Amino acid sequence: MPITVTLNDRKMVYDKPVKVLDIVGNDKDIVCASVNNRVRELTYTIEKDSVVIPLTCKSRDAKPTYEASLRFIVAMAMKRIRPNLKIRFSYNISRCVFMQILNEGEHANIQLVKELEEEMTKIVKADYPLVRNVLGKDAVKDYFASQGYNDKVEILKYRPEKTAHIYDCDGFKDYMYNRMVPSTGYVYRWKIRYYHPGILIQYPRPDCNGEIPEFEDAPTFGRTLKRAHLWAKTTRFDSIVGINHRIEENGAIDVITLCEQKHNQQLCELGEMIEENKDEIRLICVAGPSSSGKTTFANRLRIELLSRGIDPIRISLDDYYKPREEAPLDENGEPDLESLEALDYELFNQNMADLIAGEVVELPKFDFKLGHRVPGRKISIPMDQPIIIEGIHALNDRMTFAIPQHQKFKIFIAPQAQVSIDDENPISLTDLRLLRRIVRDYQFRGASALETMSMWASVRKGEFKWIYSTQEGANYVYNSFSPIELSIMKKYAMPLLEGIDIDNEYFPVAERLIRMLKFFNDLSDEWVPCNSILREFIGGSCYADV
Repeated sequence: MPITVTLNDRKMVYDKPVKVLDIVGNDKDIVCASVNNRVRELTYTIEKDSVVIPLTCKSRDAKPTYEASLRFIVAMAMKRIRPNLKIRFSYNISRCVFMQILNEGEHANIQLVKELEEEMTKIVKADYPLVRNVLGKDAVKDYFASQGYNDKVEILKYRPEKTAHIYDCDGFKDYMYNRMVPSTGYVYRWKIRYYHPGILIQYPRPDCNGEIPEFEDAPTFGRTLKRAHLWAKTTRFDSIVGINHRIEENGAIDVITLCEQKHNQQLCELGEMIEENKDEIRLICVAGPSSSGKTTFANRLRIELLSRGIDPIRISLDDYYKPREEAPLDENGEPDLESLEALDYELFNQNMADLIAGEVVELPKFDFKLGHRVPGRKISIPMDQPIIIEGIHALNDRMTFAIPQHQKFKIFIAPQAQVSIDDENPISLTDLRLLRRIVRDYQFRGASALETMSMWASVRKGEFKWIYSTQEGANYVYNSFSPIELSIMKKYAMPLLEGIDIDNEYFPVAERLIRMLKFFNDLSDEWVPCNSILREFIGGSCYADV
């Protein structure tokens, strides 16, 4: 029976099954393809009428394929030049992958970087095919066990399918839990650099139009990730296997309480820092990317400060939006409500300066139904009462230009996960926040998973433009991640993701998230405290009406 394939609005008819690669050609910029809205490898065989869309590094759906293939090549090169070294990948500063050496007493150096770069270049130039083999799960376990990959053996115990995949590339065998390019020659764009104690690996990003972004050091972010990794390693929460084992061995109450205690410790640290400088601090600024838990955090910080005799008030930046007709427009001619210029920051600065000076101020209140501000409450505050402000621009100095730096205490909040599927496959911090937002939007905003996904690219664009650059100026970075949150959110997220039709354009995103969630043990939320950041997403928060 003839097969009709539509490529770039051109229809082609084949009299037998055909591989995607034979349709799109040998363009090395095409790393995978959408086939009837499912991301497929270029080696995928089409057996029915299909619409094929080639995907390059400019596409968000191609990024996981390119990045996983790059990690495969790094692991292959390391196996060739340093077969005795065990490595681990994680996500790090400047949108990079970080490779660290796990062997005790060993770390990277400049010579290793040179050798690794040379070997990777050879592998790419050789254009070795990556051949996917589907085997019984036990056979894959046996192979990984024979190579000493105990982390890969353990995670397979939680794989629900009876089969597993493994890729063979010139005798090197591995699996990166993702689709791969057809051969090593496709992964020709990358940069590596020594970054003690490991190596940073840069690659093309869809948020940079398929280019490799300029490297930007971020010591504050780097220290936060290091701190998160050390705690995760100490508590055995640094992998899905470790999290599942802790749940199995210790039970729900212990693991939930342990994770909440980590948040409590951070709040205590913050309380001590603010208390030590309470005579100077007048403005406590809280900002972070979408679904970081800012609202719950701000409420809990207020309670922490109350316990120290400090009684802050909270003022929302949302009340300083300009009227809708005055909002700046984005490149599509739509109101850009994430822009700093959408806020009346001059009025905000005047109000804050007047309050700090002891004057009575009538605060605005933004009426979202009317689309403009209306008069709000009249307040004045004593000299020792700080103000908590929370919003995406709270750390931007233009938002608080009238307030001296020594009177501002800046807090950046985000989930800084350092969890992996296995040592070579880290979990995306961005996917974690997307899952949080999908669950929250459905629970409290009546939005489907599709609606949330459709807005995500715009949200991310705003974060890169307005939020991440402010992290380095923060006095404290609060890690809102809870290692057991994916085990808890799984029951909320899976039905929403599984309900997305295979023909929908966001099915590849849903499929990627499902592939990650399926490895986590389910964990009941019965013992999650009402003031937990998790409650902001799953419901039951005591701050819901605050």
